[in-house]
Amino acid sequence: MSNTAAAPHDPKQMRKLVIASVLGNALEWYDFFLYGTAAALVFGPLFFPVGGDPLQGTLLAFSGFAVGFLARPLGGIVFGHLGDRYSRKMTLIMTLTLMGATTFVIGLLPVYSQIGIWAPICLITLRFLQGVASGGEWGGGVLMLSENAPTSRRGFFTAWSQMGVAGGFVLSAFAFYLVQKLPESDFMQWGWRVPFLLSLLIFLVGVYIRKNIRESEAFRQAKPEDKHEKIPLMVLLREHPKALMQAIALRLPENGASYIFFTFSVVYAKHIGISTDIIISAVTLAMVVEFFSILFWGALSDRIGLKRVYYIGVIGLLVMAFPFFWLLSSGEFSWIMVAMFLGLPVCHGAMTGTQPCIMSDLFPVRVRYSGLALGHEVGSIFSGGLGPMLAVAMLIEFDAFWPVSLLLMAYALLAWIALWSLPSQETSALSKPTKTLPYNEV
Repeated sequence: MSNTAAAPHDPKQMRKLVIASVLGNALEWYDFFLYGTAAALVFGPLFFPVGGDPLQGTLLAFSGFAVGFLARPLGGIVFGHLGDRYSRKMTLIMTLTLMGATTFVIGLLPVYSQIGIWAPICLITLRFLQGVASGGEWGGGVLMLSENAPTSRRGFFTAWSQMGVAGGFVLSAFAFYLVQKLPESDFMQWGWRVPFLLSLLIFLVGVYIRKNIRESEAFRQAKPEDKHEKIPLMVLLREHPKALMQAIALRLPENGASYIFFTFSVVYAKHIGISTDIIISAVTLAMVVEFFSILFWGALSDRIGLKRVYYIGVIGLLVMAFPFFWLLSSGEFSWIMVAMFLGLPVCHGAMTGTQPCIMSDLFPVRVRYSGLALGHEVGSIFSGGLGPMLAVAMLIEFDAFWPVSLLLMAYALLAWIALWSLPSQETSALSKPTKTLPYNEV
């Protein structure tokens, strides 16, 4: 391995990169959370009408949720290839455009009563395209920050990319909260469409900003033969399989916990008779706090190390897996808030705030986009994609939350093993910053 000198830090450029990354990830997760909330509340009866237990329709709606996650690794492969071989910046504009277009069209779809079986087919197809776009979005947004940030503050700056996750959820939850104030007939007929159509505004602002940023500094400095690797995916699988498996395992509890806490919890609360307004309000408030806690965890990782902060989130999830649902089942808003605050700003926040930097450091620059995107998105299949669907299926089968708690604990244990297997030299924030940047290793 060889190092190249780091480029001088440009505060103005970093501000542009931060805004571009936050907006892009906000659109990505705004769109994904919209589908999750709509799947829990309206997509079942509108697109997957089945008789009997309403949970059956919700389960079918969540199958579309899983399709989006199954498509994400494909997006990671396609856009990771483009990002590693040609341009980080160009790829990010492409992913944002595809995500914005598909989400807007979902808001225009006719429902099952209007076009029959074509309604769920169209919804699932658009959900698949959403997944492809998301598969390339996160990794690129992270790299534009981690490959340009000053060495001593990489944890803090890469944490900004995750602000889009919290911001996207807050925006989507707030949008659904407002339209749910409509009469139920209006909400079911046209009100649910409004949040999807509003995604156009974030998309337009995001594309404008991304067109005016520079290419990633590490990518510009890389040797031509490394920058233009013919098939980055094959190099990744051949030379870095361990790093890829570590990235997948680190993704499981972060993504699994997030979708269990703020998607399945809506279904579970409704199932045990808790008002949807109460649970959505609690989740939204917790995510507002997490919006800021993410930066705290990222900054803390620059001081005490990435692994230590990630351990806080993983161990916290192990401890909270059962108490979360005990508190939720109380039906008391104050206890529900305690559950959400411990689950999201603390456990999830510690993992998601440090995840971009710890994963970036696993891969050399020539395959970093591919490795980051594929590890992140394959992990999401088994956690965010299948997690809510498995949780609903287990709720139907056992009429209890304990199997879901065990699922969360399994995710956390796998990540614990991955953290234990990470040597110190593979996570730069564990040691004092040096004069050279680890992302310039080729």
